[in-house]
Amino acid sequence: MKVFAEKFDDIKILRFEVPGFEDLSLNKKLLIYYLSQATLAGRDILWDQHGKYNLLLRDVLEAIYLKNKDAKGKEWDRFVVYLKKVWFASGPHHHYSSDKFEPEFSRESFNSWLAELSPGVGKITERHLEADHLSLIKKIIFHKDFLPKRVDTSSCVDLIKASGNNFYENVSQAEVEDYYQKQKANHLNENLSLGLNTKLVKTEGKIVEQVYKIGGKYSAALEGICLNLNRALDYAENETQASIIRLLIEFYESGDLKSFDDFSIKWVGALSGDVDFINGFIETYGDPMGMKATWEGLVQLVDQEETRKAMIIAQNAQWFERESPTEQRFKKEEIKGVSLKAISAVMLGGDCYPASPLGINLPNAEWIREKHGSKSVTLTNISNAHHKASLSSGFIEEFAGSAREVELEKKYGAIADNLHTHLHECIGHGSGKMLPGVTSEALKNYGSVIEEARADLCGLYFMYDAKMVELGLLPSLDAAQSHYNAYIRNGLLTQMTRIKLGEDIQQAHMRNRQLIAAWVFEKGEGKVIEKFIENGKTYFKINDFDRLRDLFGHMLREIQRIKSEGDFEAAQNIVEAYGVKLDQGLHREVLDRFKKLDLPPFTGFLNPNLSLRKEGGVIQDVIVDYNTDYSEQMLTYSHHFGMLNSFNN
Repeated sequence: MKVFAEKFDDIKILRFEVPGFEDLSLNKKLLIYYLSQATLAGRDILWDQHGKYNLLLRDVLEAIYLKNKDAKGKEWDRFVVYLKKVWFASGPHHHYSSDKFEPEFSRESFNSWLAELSPGVGKITERHLEADHLSLIKKIIFHKDFLPKRVDTSSCVDLIKASGNNFYENVSQAEVEDYYQKQKANHLNENLSLGLNTKLVKTEGKIVEQVYKIGGKYSAALEGICLNLNRALDYAENETQASIIRLLIEFYESGDLKSFDDFSIKWVGALSGDVDFINGFIETYGDPMGMKATWEGLVQLVDQEETRKAMIIAQNAQWFERESPTEQRFKKEEIKGVSLKAISAVMLGGDCYPASPLGINLPNAEWIREKHGSKSVTLTNISNAHHKASLSSGFIEEFAGSAREVELEKKYGAIADNLHTHLHECIGHGSGKMLPGVTSEALKNYGSVIEEARADLCGLYFMYDAKMVELGLLPSLDAAQSHYNAYIRNGLLTQMTRIKLGEDIQQAHMRNRQLIAAWVFEKGEGKVIEKFIENGKTYFKINDFDRLRDLFGHMLREIQRIKSEGDFEAAQNIVEAYGVKLDQGLHREVLDRFKKLDLPPFTGFLNPNLSLRKEGGVIQDVIVDYNTDYSEQMLTYSHHFGMLNSFNN
């Protein structure tokens, strides 16, 4: 299979394989198939969450593409790139920076394409072509100041009004905070993640929640998800797995967060079987308040060999908690239910598609993690596809500070990166505890950055421990050194390639990485990590790996304190001081060096195609096919899984 599919703008599209799929029993293949259909059925939910008008925009853009797909010329090529970026981001805002895309085609060309549309092209109806709808589409595309950012986490704005997502309507940040403070004060169940699966709307002076459930908001898509979850029930590997699927269906039918907590608790404890899945309103990065969750789905097949290694980490979770440099009062007395699996992704959906995570740790509810544990997965086939695509790119050679750094990366980069992901997800997210009365919302727009920093620092601190070699997780500490090099190189240099010149860092994971790298660089006084310039190019070189590990430990201690105490002021101070601003001269240099490599900084993935082979109406097999292209897959998904009304009714 050819890993590389295509590239456009700042994005490259790769394919991933699913090792061992063909050898599965028919029942397991069918379980995967219907779980995958449930994963794809929720696609429209994310589009609508990202923006109130995104489905309307997608319908019009796709109709123009279908009407003119054999067209030629620079204007058309620019339109196609714009559409591909909108597909990638599930809307008109960049998936990482959340800035709105700027079209490079002209308004005149766009008007001429619109004029050619008629009902029946794609999903276009008479209503799509009404003047107010076409005017709105043009406003979204061409007016810079209309919905300029999907998520704005700046410290000096009303986070709700400045963000263009679709979690809130006609309310201010102060009104949102007041509404949920009253909700929590009056609710009998203090554990519920209130607001997780709702849109908050003010109409005629009254604030109400629109609940995501069958019969409520997103009903059609949730019905499609549940239809396929019910089909998957017939092929569940065991009764525990079947009960988990039933609990998820119950949650989608009722919208009751207690049902979602019941589902999450049951899911954490389910460790048997070869197939697992994630499906629900889960991550809150897309909400500047860190409360409301985007929809995502993932179907996964256990990678037995990598899971054997991962289980070693989970089995030693209590040792990691005991040896952590954090304060004793913030440590869990007993680590419960921590598990870690290495998996092969089979189907990505919602907020996992096409830009896939490398690892996931769930559930996010802190009380469930403390009482029942957590489950972590590392997506080894996604990680492997990343590494295959990067080895011959020249990227490492351009930004590494020495020949030894390049050598270590090529020799140990993949294994070290996987270990850090394992530690980040299982130990990092699974460790520590909050003080009584402190909730995850206490850090507001800085909560996600602090949590990711905590998990990264935990992985960084422990991976340079001799225990990793003793447990057989690393061949030597040279492998850990390779990752220290890569982390500092990324945090201080290469992740700048993902940001436009003159802009601040907005995305939580990127803020976290610069926060850590810049903090340890400063505290090491230029001795632990040396900055030097050679032939007009800036590099960073680690001179003392032992001292760097100590600094990671000191920072982990403070970050855990901030999270455990809910210290908003300290979180704001450290993130704003180290994680937001860029050195503009260095940024310009990095962008110039990167441009010469002609490499897109962002990566997305095509799903494999799964289809049923039947004989005489009886299913004989599930066929996996990797031969598809990006536009074909996006149009197919819009046609077959376009569940929601384009006009946001």
